[in-house]
Amino acid sequence: MTGLLVQLLASIPSPSVNGIELGPFDLRAYGVLIATGVLVAWTVARRRYTQFGGDPELADTVAMRAVVFGFLGARLAYVSTHLDRFAGDDWWRVIAIWEGGLALFGGLTFGAIAAIVTLRRQGGDVPAFADAVAVGIPLAQAIGRWGNYFNQELFGTPTTLPWAVEIAPAFRPDAYAEFATFHPTFLYESLWNLLLAGSLLLVERRVRLQRGTLFLLYLAGYGTMRFLLELIRTDTTFRLLGLSRNGWVSLLVVVAAVVLAVRRERGAVSDPPMPDREHQRTI
Repeated sequence: MTGLLVQLLASIPSPSVNGIELGPFDLRAYGVLIATGVLVAWTVARRRYTQFGGDPELADTVAMRAVVFGFLGARLAYVSTHLDRFAGDDWWRVIAIWEGGLALFGGLTFGAIAAIVTLRRQGGDVPAFADAVAVGIPLAQAIGRWGNYFNQELFGTPTTLPWAVEIAPAFRPDAYAEFATFHPTFLYESLWNLLLAGSLLLVERRVRLQRGTLFLLYLAGYGTMRFLLELIRTDTTFRLLGLSRNGWVSLLVVVAAVVLAVRRERGAVSDPPMPDREHQRTI
């Protein structure tokens, strides 16, 4: 018992399995966690959009299309930057999302386009829906990132901190093959997203914002965290001036989100402010 306690205090052990077999089905933890995150985000967005005065059935339609196109965009973005993984006889792994490989910014872009098009065609409120998903998305990310733990991927540089995660030799980059423990960037991102979701709810209840601003604050908050994590990620295949591709994208997202949020709050847009929700519980 003492030995186990010492081991837990020294590092986070890597999982011994990443799924279970149910008859002919191979149920992967990554897929289960991603699906759970999507369900949570969908439920939260539907409830919040309804409370904002929107149609819950339209919210379901928009969410469904955003999820489908979001997954497509996330996978395409990942594959486009990791073509070497799908060369030759491994081309079929393009569809093997259970092995990991979803690029969040690609998913957000495709999902947002699908949501905007659907909302505009069916008379929905785009800024209100954006604020409705602003809390659900980081909650989904907080859950889904644990799938990376089970896949032993997306970890950071080597470290001996007490919360370092142990990575099996088969999953370590060649440059760090001699190291056993690494920064658990999946854990950092999960905790940050939980904090971000709570902070957004707090801001929403205490500050009267223009519709759509809350989503911009989510982008700024997530982009800041992602930029910092990209500095210690070990799975990047491209760097420019020391920054990875996602690092540059994160920086651009933060700057754009802050500028747009300031413009909205200074009255540069005509959207009415969000209704007073001081006494509403929106999650």
